Amino acid sequence: MAILVTGASGYIGSFACVRLLGEGFGVVGIDNFSNSGAEVVERINELAPKKLRFYEADLRDAAALDKIFKAERIDCVMHFAGLKAVGVSVSKPLEYYGNNINAAISLCECMDRHDTGAIVFSSSATVYDGANEMPLTEDSKTGGCTNPYGWTKFMCEQIIADIARAKGWTASIFRYFNVIGAHESGRIGDDPSGTPNNLMPYITQVAVGRLECLPLNGTDYPTPDGTCIRDYIHISDLIDGHIAAVKNANKNAGVNFYNLGTGRGTSNLELIETFEQINGVRVPYRATKRRPGDLAVTYADASKARRELGWSPKKSVEDMCADAWRWQKNNPEGYGRNAEKP
Repeated sequence: MAILVTGASGYIGSFACVRLLGEGFGVVGIDNFSNSGAEVVERINELAPKKLRFYEADLRDAAALDKIFKAERIDCVMHFAGLKAVGVSVSKPLEYYGNNINAAISLCECMDRHDTGAIVFSSSATVYDGANEMPLTEDSKTGGCTNPYGWTKFMCEQIIADIARAKGWTASIFRYFNVIGAHESGRIGDDPSGTPNNLMPYITQVAVGRLECLPLNGTDYPTPDGTCIRDYIHISDLIDGHIAAVKNANKNAGVNFYNLGTGRGTSNLELIETFEQINGVRVPYRATKRRPGDLAVTYADASKARRELGWSPKKSVEDMCADAWRWQKNNPEGYGRNAEKP
């Protein structure tokens, strides 16, 4: 079975490639290196038992996609590619809508031309309306997104679901909560461009000395310690869900939505303190004002994935902190953006 992984050199895509290759799947990777580099592909091949068949291309390039599908006979697509910085999406909405939505449409058009009828889509809990009660289930109200990034995920969900229903495809749409952690080897992990938008890479970069101090965005929320509470999931557990979807595709045909989270909330301050305790390293922080659009509490009900896919998260917050630090400590400057392309 050949699986096409889009965004193959990104944080989540690279981890998926290693795991899929380890499970014995044939894996074809595609990335345009807009937020990554060739070093990631080299490390995937270092860690995996089989080589990744990799193509540098943009999903919006229909001719390039056709060449890949003709050469590789793709059975299923895992679609991770996309711009993902929430803050940047607010300042550059046209770039985000143009990239994320057009890429999804171009990919689905190519799948249709080449009779590939299975897709796993990387969505986000940002599609849920902020007025929902916790925990969030797959039936919680969607829409009411607070930023263009969230709206692109919401729109791509709708596009993929509509096409899949019309064409008789199998589509598994995963709504991620807060993905952190890294490969246990310390060789692949989260390496965002510029200043991190998410808490864990900010923590690790402060801990390793790349950044001076962590801004703790909001300490006056109606939570036990005044900081936001989020549902953190290890990237290894996240990819387990995707592999389970591929293995259960025949049993769970049609369009299915799944939350991937642990169902447990951890506050920003708790995450910082756990990181410090587990790793024996100090993370200086300072209280700052709230970020617009941040909710006080968000966590998942992931019982549907447990019930239908036989999936359950195994890693603790302590595991997430240890693996994230191993990655950053071993790679204080990340991958490096100037490596030569393969």
